[in-house]
Amino acid sequence: MWWRRRSARRVVGRLGRGAAAGAADTIVVGSANFPESRVLGEIYAQALEGRGINVERSLGIGSRELYFPALEDGSIDLIPEYSGNLLQEVNPETTATAADAVYAELQQKLPSNLVVLDQSAAENKDAVVVTAETAQRYNARSIADLAPHCGELTFGGPPEFAERPYGLPGLERLYNCAFGDFRQLDAGGPTTVAALGDGTIQAADLFTTDPTIADRGWVALEDPQNNFAAQRVLPLVNAQKATDEVKETLNAVSAALTTEGLVELNRKLADASVNTVESVAKEWLTANNLM
Repeated sequence: MWWRRRSARRVVGRLGRGAAAGAADTIVVGSANFPESRVLGEIYAQALEGRGINVERSLGIGSRELYFPALEDGSIDLIPEYSGNLLQEVNPETTATAADAVYAELQQKLPSNLVVLDQSAAENKDAVVVTAETAQRYNARSIADLAPHCGELTFGGPPEFAERPYGLPGLERLYNCAFGDFRQLDAGGPTTVAALGDGTIQAADLFTTDPTIADRGWVALEDPQNNFAAQRVLPLVNAQKATDEVKETLNAVSAALTTEGLVELNRKLADASVNTVESVAKEWLTANNLM
C-alpha cells in the first residue's frame, strides 16, 4: 500500500540506512512506540552487549506498519514481536489462533530474510476493556455480551486498530460489534487510559499486561471467538545477523520471560520518577542472571 511505502521511507531516513546497514557486526535493535516494547528492545540490546556484540538502538519507531518495512529492507535488524499479530501482518488470511499453531505458521510465512527465534511463555494480547460500571450496566463478561450495545458506545484505540484484521473489522465480523464512534488515541498508553477513566470513551483497546486494568478494577472482556490470537513475545531478527551467539543470547531472554514478569515490568515503567527503560531492563537482566 502507498501509505506503507511512504512510512517505510520515513523510517529509513530517520535511521540513517546506509551507515547502519553497512556494519555487518552491528545489530540495530528497534521497538514499537509503547513502553513494554521499548523495555523488551532494551533488554535485547543490553543482553547482546553483555556478550560483546555491537548494538545500535532505534527504539520507539512506531506501529508495525512503520517498523516492519524497515526490518524487510535491513534498516533495523531486531525487534521484540507478538506472534499472533505478526502472523496477521504476513498472512492476513490466517485462521491460526493457538500459540503453537501461530508459531508454526509464522515460521513458514515470514519473508526469507527474517526469522523468529524461540517464543517465550510471556503473552500480551490486545483486549476490549471496559470499566466495572459499564460491565455491570450491560451484564458483560465477554465481547459477545457487549455486542448488542456496541452501537451505543465510543471505542478508543490506536489509529491502526481501525484497519487491522483483529481490530474493528474483526470485532464486527466475529461479534457483529460495530461501535457508534471510534476515537484515535495512543497504543494502550496514558491517553487511552485517561479517556476510559473520564468517560470520553466507554470501551478501549488496552494490553492485557497493563497493570492499570487490575489496579482500577476494569474488565478485560473475554474473547470466545478468538478475535485476538495468541500473542507470545519473541524476537524477530534479520536472518543474516542471527548468528549462533545471537540466537543463544535472545533465546535465553525468551526462556526467562513470563506474563507476570511483563506486568511487573510495566508497573515499574509507570513510575517514571524512579525508573527508566534502561534501569528496568538492567534490573530484570540482573535478576534473571542474564547480564
